[in-house]
Amino acid sequence: MEHVKKPEWLKITIGTNARYTDTKRIVDTHKLHTICSSGRCPNLGECWGKGTATFMIGGAICTRSCKFCNTLSGKPLPLDTQEPERVAESVRLMKLDHAVVTSVDRDDLPDLGAAHWAATIKAIKEVNPNTTLETLIPDFQGREELIRMVTDARPDIISHNMETVRRISPLVRSVATYDRSLEVIRQIAESGITVKSGIMVGLGETPEEVEQTMDDLLANGCRILTIGQYLQPSRKHYPVHEYVTPEQFARYKETGEKKGFATVESGPLVRSSYHAEKHIRYK
Repeated sequence: MEHVKKPEWLKITIGTNARYTDTKRIVDTHKLHTICSSGRCPNLGECWGKGTATFMIGGAICTRSCKFCNTLSGKPLPLDTQEPERVAESVRLMKLDHAVVTSVDRDDLPDLGAAHWAATIKAIKEVNPNTTLETLIPDFQGREELIRMVTDARPDIISHNMETVRRISPLVRSVATYDRSLEVIRQIAESGITVKSGIMVGLGETPEEVEQTMDDLLANGCRILTIGQYLQPSRKHYPVHEYVTPEQFARYKETGEKKGFATVESGPLVRSSYHAEKHIRYK
């Protein structure tokens, strides 16, 4: 496929300030993993400069190898049992009003990492009772008893990403499926916790397919949606088919909110946890 040139609106400048330096120091000192770094997020400078980071638990190696994701894949190390406490203490040191936690997939574990998730949520809430919490969870292979372990820990928002439209899902996701993700979202919604999801565009989808995904999400109880431009992490990853214009992103936002989402974050640099602190109002 012919290379698609990156447009001007996707070129960013990563500046640093004292808050950025403090955030990086805390992340490094506590040996934390962040999706900001492993996912090569284009908003790292902005978010770390405001003292926010998305913690990634369960290690830095994922058992899956999705064609859009830059996180390392392979055989993970054993879980670090001290990680929940370290993450909770880092949230305290960063003085976060709102924290976001995600994880790699741990298909190698009997409970797929669900108990570790629950322990991390509990630790954060105990150490930081005034901090609100969003969790971006994997699909736990659709096992309801494992998803329930996370919902029972009662984070304020639970996000699970669809990643893309139905047709493209099997082309870029190594294990997860479109319908399984919808089932995860449905179960979260039935627990009474606010549900959020995210998709990438620029993979070759049509606007009609994006709208169908919106309808599917709304039908299963999703209230918050993020839409961002897919950026190819390396040559071995799935290629970018197009760079969606800011005007089209604006149309997606308008369409989604008219359809019934409480809010839609839609823009070229939007990622799952971008401006997550604003979404707590829809809890």
